[in-house]
Amino acid sequence: MSSENFLIEPETPRLRLRQWRESDLGPFAALNADQEVMAHFPAPLSRAESDAMAERMRGLIAERSWGFWAVEIKTAASLPASFIGFVGLHIPRDDLPFAPCVEIGWRLARPHWGHGYAREAAEAALTVAFDSLGLDEVVSFTTLGNRRSQALMARLGMRHDAIFEHPALPPGHPLRPHCLYRLSTADWRGARR
Repeated sequence: MSSENFLIEPETPRLRLRQWRESDLGPFAALNADQEVMAHFPAPLSRAESDAMAERMRGLIAERSWGFWAVEIKTAASLPASFIGFVGLHIPRDDLPFAPCVEIGWRLARPHWGHGYAREAAEAALTVAFDSLGLDEVVSFTTLGNRRSQALMARLGMRHDAIFEHPALPPGHPLRPHCLYRLSTADWRGARR
């Protein structure tokens, strides 16, 4: 029996976090090609790179029941839902100095910034992490210049822990210095009381 029958797909009042669909590939490629969305990554992605990334995320969700979910805005029953990006949980494969760990991450299309969607979806993902998966801690990390993501990490109750050199980028690369944020299950539960 396929593990896809047991997928975790969180919902919020406005959003659905779900498995990836073929129809997500075009809008996902568009956001991955946006210079501003990708400003804190080494380069925008080609269509082939974007499609491959979506397929990896789909495969990991099928395998684990959770991961970087496709996010859509719920709409009226007569209208199609709107794909806006991804938010979710991931086990990083890089040789990070704080591994093993589970990270929370997000990437939304620019027209959907500033509406609280990333925080709403991230809170749903953290609920899965701590209430369903029983994790002790979730981390998040980004480049030092990515103030928007760092602000969201703080709003989620995460605490700045360290600055580190991301091993996937070569020494001297301007994006190599990253900051690490952590959120323990105790802090998550305490903030929700």
